[in-house]
Amino acid sequence: MENKVILELRNISKTFGKNTVLKGIDLAIREGTVMGLMGENGAGKSTMMKILFGIYSKDDGQIFLNGKEVTFTGPKEALENGVAMVHQELNQCLERNIKDNLFLGRYPKGFGIIDEKRMEAEAQSLFKKLGINVNLKVPMKTMSVANRQMVEIAKAVSYDAKIIVLDEPTSSLTDKEVKKLFSIIRELKKEGVSFVYISHKMDEIFEICDEISVLRDGQMIMTKASKDTNMNELISAMVGRSLDRRFPPLDNVPGEDRLVLENVCTKYEPFLKDISLAVKKGEILGLYGLVGAGRSELLETIFGLRQISGGVISYEGEVVDFRNSEDAMDYGFAFVTEERKFNGLYLKGDLTFNTCINNMRAYKKGIALSERFMRDATNGEIRKMRVKCMGAKDLISALSGGNQQKVIIGKWLERDPDVFLLDEPTRGIDVGAKYEIYQLIIDMAKKGKTCIVVSSEMPEILGITNRIAVMSNHRLAGVVDTKSTNQEELLRLSAKYL
Repeated sequence: MENKVILELRNISKTFGKNTVLKGIDLAIREGTVMGLMGENGAGKSTMMKILFGIYSKDDGQIFLNGKEVTFTGPKEALENGVAMVHQELNQCLERNIKDNLFLGRYPKGFGIIDEKRMEAEAQSLFKKLGINVNLKVPMKTMSVANRQMVEIAKAVSYDAKIIVLDEPTSSLTDKEVKKLFSIIRELKKEGVSFVYISHKMDEIFEICDEISVLRDGQMIMTKASKDTNMNELISAMVGRSLDRRFPPLDNVPGEDRLVLENVCTKYEPFLKDISLAVKKGEILGLYGLVGAGRSELLETIFGLRQISGGVISYEGEVVDFRNSEDAMDYGFAFVTEERKFNGLYLKGDLTFNTCINNMRAYKKGIALSERFMRDATNGEIRKMRVKCMGAKDLISALSGGNQQKVIIGKWLERDPDVFLLDEPTRGIDVGAKYEIYQLIIDMAKKGKTCIVVSSEMPEILGITNRIAVMSNHRLAGVVDTKSTNQEELLRLSAKYL
């Protein structure tokens, strides 16, 4: 007997100007099940969810919750009706602690004042139920992205949500943390909670989802039980063609050492300890490890965002001491950060501003900036990166996450860097766009560029790198040749100093 339908979208359509982004979408979510929602960046997934949560108004169609037609006026009303969303880009008060973030806007009160003891008790009970171990009193900014994501899931559960939308929930999680998340999802399913699981990770979709729906160009292409489809059918439905290979051929040839770290330690927490590493010209070096192992901190140190307290960094045989990111950029370094909305984009700017901001000197005509130079540069990157947009004047905030990531990479390409530091560069990006970015990284390496890539995805780190450096507890646990290593060795090294 099939579970009853708890949420249904019927004939949902939406147009922005002349651009039709959703065309007659039908979707049914059953009680106590997980619906996987897939599609390329720009396929319409985010627009569909924004209509559900009342952020956008629909042009046509109906939404039914427990058989009753609803039209939410915003996320707060949706939440109060048991429909919650955990966004890929977390919106939290980072200076406040977990309790404050959990009860923001609904503090329990006694005699007109906030009841701290009740907050503490309810938060402890909630996290104990979910099996999540966190310190309730520490500021959110001190926590890993993974733990901050767990807090958002706990917040949704605390509202007694019966439908939870998870947008790329594992994009920053390790394999161990993914298993923990899946365990929580399965327990909540037993209580009748339903999930919409938005992801580009095929393996996870098949592991956790009961049904899978695919959007392409604003239309629902297919909905099938997970057991009745396969990876090739999903890819074909998403991109309109089959992808014979998940990764492009790795045909770059690394040369001599270009960037050398010798016994590098950092000044401020979390401290890096005695990192010695040499990276070659034309090489793609993977950086693997558990979340919190020090991977991002190592890239930040190389880029001058963290000061070193010991050791030396050499570039092209010269000892360098980058005091800030500007110094690193002057030497031809580029850095694509992990959290694009937090420190990678100017969300109130358009594509032109976001594409040109790092290279303003190149667009001067005399002493003034040339609008034409900047527009031409932006249109060139839009074509090169295949960014789905209306044009260079679009607000960056209007683009899907994957297309925003393409703009960030294009921004750095405008500087023609020699060393490219990429922290989770394909986070939240669809399978077709991932392939394009993999090819871009390989092409850069073939031109002699040095690429250091942080990734939490094991297939990715094994698929596009020449060597892999593994971090464990802020130390370098080992460096291995990609061709001769395997998942077991990488996991063993990542636990070396724990």
